[in-house]
Amino acid sequence: MIRPFSKDYVPLLGLLETQKAIKLVKDSFERKLAEALNLTRVTAPLVVYEKSGLNDHLTGVERPVSFTLKANREEAEVVQSLAKWKRMALGKYGIPPRDGIYTDMNALRKDEVLDNLHSIYVDQWDWEQSIEEADRNLDYLKMTVRKIVKAIAETKELVNRAFPSLRLRFSEDVHFITAEELRRRFPDLSPQEREDAIAKEHQTVFIIGIGWPLGDGKPHDLRAPDYDDWNLNGDILVWYEPLNRAVELSSMGIRVDKTSLLSQLSACSATEKLKYPFHQDIINGRLPLSIGGGIGQSRLCLVMLEKVHIGEVQVSLWSDEDLKELEKAGIPIL
Repeated sequence: MIRPFSKDYVPLLGLLETQKAIKLVKDSFERKLAEALNLTRVTAPLVVYEKSGLNDHLTGVERPVSFTLKANREEAEVVQSLAKWKRMALGKYGIPPRDGIYTDMNALRKDEVLDNLHSIYVDQWDWEQSIEEADRNLDYLKMTVRKIVKAIAETKELVNRAFPSLRLRFSEDVHFITAEELRRRFPDLSPQEREDAIAKEHQTVFIIGIGWPLGDGKPHDLRAPDYDDWNLNGDILVWYEPLNRAVELSSMGIRVDKTSLLSQLSACSATEKLKYPFHQDIINGRLPLSIGGGIGQSRLCLVMLEKVHIGEVQVSLWSDEDLKELEKAGIPIL
């Protein structure tokens, strides 16, 4: 399904210019992110064993792409994100507090609903930073968000200078609001409509606390119970005029400790996950405390290059119906 956009939309960059600009965005932002959060680049898996419990099951209903290895008959899964793997890697590499790692994460999400912002192919910078117990608080979360937003804003300025036809800018001034405060502010709107309303008002927003039910008994959005602490997580949103909506650029948060893991698994009736090595390592304190998240590479390129469909900045699969509609609208798909 393609979301409506301005009928006056004309791509500001041609196909070759777009490819050059994509490289500039990725190279520049990656460097700025690594410098801001003291991150070292590492390599990461495309597949993991099902029995490891390392795959991200997102909201719990998305099915991973899976297959049986001929070599040992074990079940393997293409990753859906690296939310858990990164924390394990922090421990393996002996990363000290306030330092971290990042990687180019490539994933397949076969149950994704395709639209302007969503594809079955996911590419993002997955990052994770080791922290101390004293850092597990909102102040540290907000400080980290500000550093990421600053890197985004600075990258956009750099890209605009390189490609003068681009004119949008992103504010470094982040408006923080909890999911419950947002619900109370806009009680008659859906979660997506609330995000649109608050982002249009403040341009750059971080919604805190996603996962637990709010005052109306419903969560702002679903989150897996075994990586983010639902009291110390959130999403970075920017108001994006070409699509007349809020666009989420990052989902991130301080990760679960033993107490929050047990509480969230119990709330989701998912305590059977405690059988996995990853979860046992958290329970027994064998993994470092951490904060981490994912920042969509194609999503960031879309807003940086002022496009209206993610197919303009990445190669993926689309329905024949969508392709016909995009061609009719004059939108070039890579």
